[in-house]
Amino acid sequence: MTVAALLAHDLPLFDGLAPDDFAGLEVPFTERRLAPWEILFNQKDQSRDVHFLLSGTLIALYWTADGREVIFTRFATGAHFGELAALDDGDRSLAVVARSEATVLTIPCQTFRTLFDRVPTLRWRIAEGLVARIRTLTARNLELTTYSVEQRVASYLFGLAVDRGQLRAGGRIEDAPTHAEIAATIGSNREMVSRVMGGLAKRGAIRTARKRIELLDPKVLAAEF
Repeated sequence: MTVAALLAHDLPLFDGLAPDDFAGLEVPFTERRLAPWEILFNQKDQSRDVHFLLSGTLIALYWTADGREVIFTRFATGAHFGELAALDDGDRSLAVVARSEATVLTIPCQTFRTLFDRVPTLRWRIAEGLVARIRTLTARNLELTTYSVEQRVASYLFGLAVDRGQLRAGGRIEDAPTHAEIAATIGSNREMVSRVMGGLAKRGAIRTARKRIELLDPKVLAAEF
């Protein structure tokens, strides 16, 4: 595969770059389709390649010793992931699983390292992404230790609406996470999340349907946390 073929995917990490920015480097990549709930890689896996989500939905999660799922993130289309293992030769810290049919583009570890060394724009973007992840995890840790479940649910929905560009009255979050997924993300259980979501609906903050959450009054949601 050529650099031009890679850039044709319009991936955010390579936004604005041209073949000349790669100084004649070869950038081999492959594409793979995943079925719903197929595992791309597991925690403690020793693979090192870097992946990009082309379509569908992927989640990164951790399975505890007693089999409980803790969801860390849900990748946006175009997002890259797996760079930690590529950079430090460590094992995968999380598993990545397809929530729906998905297509993933994969760049070999050594190619990614070469790009990191020789394309300054990519190096800065990767560093900025890692810093943003640290800030997100810091904020999440504070929420887990200081917020009630009600506050965590409201904060999660508010952040999800911001990420999807739907933070307004009438905004719709399509392909919304299930109550079980929200619970696994905020450190609660499905029953409690369902109870909180029902309370938010009664107070006129949201309206829910299958795989959809509609924001009726973001101010009510924001007042919860």
